[in-house]
Amino acid sequence: MGAGHDTVAAELARRIRERGGDALVVDVLALLPFGLGTALRLFYRGSVRHFPWAYAALYRLFLRPGGGRRPGGTPLARLAGARLRELADRTGADVVVPVFHLGAQLTGHLRARGRLSVPSVVLVIDFVVHRQWLHPGNDHCLCLTEDAAREVRRSTGTPAEACGPVVAPEFFADAPGVPDVHDASEVPGAPGAADWRRLFARHGPGRPPVVLSAGAWGVGSHLCATVRLLSDGGFLPVVLCGNNTRLRRELSGRPGVVALGWVTDMPGLLHAARALVDNAAGQTAVQALAAGLPVVGHRPIPGHGADGVRRMAALGLSEMAGDDAGLLGALRRLTAPGPARGERIAAGRALFRDDAVTRVTEIADAPRTRR
Repeated sequence: MGAGHDTVAAELARRIRERGGDALVVDVLALLPFGLGTALRLFYRGSVRHFPWAYAALYRLFLRPGGGRRPGGTPLARLAGARLRELADRTGADVVVPVFHLGAQLTGHLRARGRLSVPSVVLVIDFVVHRQWLHPGNDHCLCLTEDAAREVRRSTGTPAEACGPVVAPEFFADAPGVPDVHDASEVPGAPGAADWRRLFARHGPGRPPVVLSAGAWGVGSHLCATVRLLSDGGFLPVVLCGNNTRLRRELSGRPGVVALGWVTDMPGLLHAARALVDNAAGQTAVQALAAGLPVVGHRPIPGHGADGVRRMAALGLSEMAGDDAGLLGALRRLTAPGPARGERIAAGRALFRDDAVTRVTEIADAPRTRR
């Protein structure tokens, strides 16, 4: 669903291989029979893009945190059980690591019934742990924050701890050869940052570039109105349209706007910008925090997006702008050099802590050690 789960899985696999291990990334939707995975993805994308009220209703029914009896995702996940068990046996896997909540339901179901012989370690990549991340059959949960880990322990009794986000090393402002300072304008940044700065200077000389994220599918509420607000407010809107070609065409003809499709150099882009306007609290938001970029939540998408944006702000990792005036005020304060910007960057960078791979391998090694 989107690209955030894929990005996390790919980085986790890269770290495992870097340490001499082996890793296989599998799309859990591809394990579902009868083309159900493709249908589920298309339905989710269509509802978020065109009928957000429908997704909001589904979120309240299936995913929203809280007690009470509500439908779960286990019956659907069970349909992929045989294929996952066969895959784990054939590859000789030592551990299975779900990074998507449907995968967590699948491994929890299998482990609870003794049908998966190796540990399952769920890597929760959302700031808010909604119900479908939670299954008491899983062996361990790794979360973005201690706040989320407490919720897992309270809800399921499963061992859980905070490991911070899994982000590629190129995003960090203190990567090799890059000085560690609070003001990102003084940081050379990732190798491609200079090219992005030249592009921004051509489109909006003297205007602070502000990235407006719409996710892999180019989804958002009143995106064009937000772009116009930023442009009229003296900023250079840099819009991540993802795979939404219609949105990119609509914005490309506007002066003082940079409308981008699928971006392969996100580290360089984020190191060249001054702030991120976020609507989902997803992978782009944590990449921005790693790059030393202040994040402002505005007009979040319904369901998990709104919950995540509010939770990020409550944790002090970002700011929440409830209206247009609040957005412009936050951006003017956070794009200018000074203590407000430095404190926001420091709070975001403090989120990154232990390496998730270390805990995954320790948990995978434990059964072999006991034997």
